[in-house]
Amino acid sequence: MTTISEQSHSSIASLLKEAISRYVTGGDNTWVTDIHLQPHPDSGELLVFNDEDEELARGIVDDWVDYEGDDFLAQVEPVLRNAVFRLQEEGDLNGLCLMKPYSFVLVDEEKETVADLLVVDDEETLLLDDELLKGLDEELDAFLRNLLEK
Repeated sequence: MTTISEQSHSSIASLLKEAISRYVTGGDNTWVTDIHLQPHPDSGELLVFNDEDEELARGIVDDWVDYEGDDFLAQVEPVLRNAVFRLQEEGDLNGLCLMKPYSFVLVDEEKETVADLLVVDDEETLLLDDELLKGLDEELDAFLRNLLEK
């Protein structure tokens, strides 16, 4: 399911644009929040909300309805990462009144973080990639162990 239909891509893009539309610059208000994306494999629903659990958008992604596998979140993560990246590439994230850094986060049914899809900071936009972060814990542990031994 790593590939989905154009209609599903369009549905995801529309939901994301609807979610961020309330944070388009309009005054001096600055929001401190992240954008959470919570897909549901049984219903195909994608829920988008902020740090306060305030719903920003909700819709159905047809290709996700009744997904049978145990790897649903692993399958949708690259799809959602690409959708968020496209928003950034198209300039839809420019001018949002969100305090930086903020991120787009994939969460599970218990609203626990599964992955940071995109982190936007003042300096640059960071795309988080598992390959980049792989082994980071071990390196930090070795570094700390080395410091404590000296």
